[in-house]
Amino acid sequence: MSKRYAPHEIPDIIRKPLITEKATIALENNQYTFEVAPKATKPQIKAAIEELFDVKVTGVSTQNPPRKKRRVGQFIGHRASYKRAVVTLAPDNTITLFPDV
Repeated sequence: MSKRYAPHEIPDIIRKPLITEKATIALENNQYTFEVAPKATKPQIKAAIEELFDVKVTGVSTQNPPRKKRRVGQFIGHRASYKRAVVTLAPDNTITLFPDV
């Protein structure tokens, strides 16, 4: 029963896929990792993935990693915060992260 979102909102929710060693191992379990907007909710993420990739999402796990300090000379700041979402798809669905060129 996911709510439909306007097409112009979807690119703001899903920013990019995250390709790390851990995320690549999770692909074997049909789990895909994405960087999403920090204020995005699990139902919004589920609706956006289903709309963008035309797949059936069975689960969404989110994580807000802590901000890391960044120092440039005498100035101390922080890296931009982000939210990570691990999306589990139905067994017969896949997402092509690396299209054949």
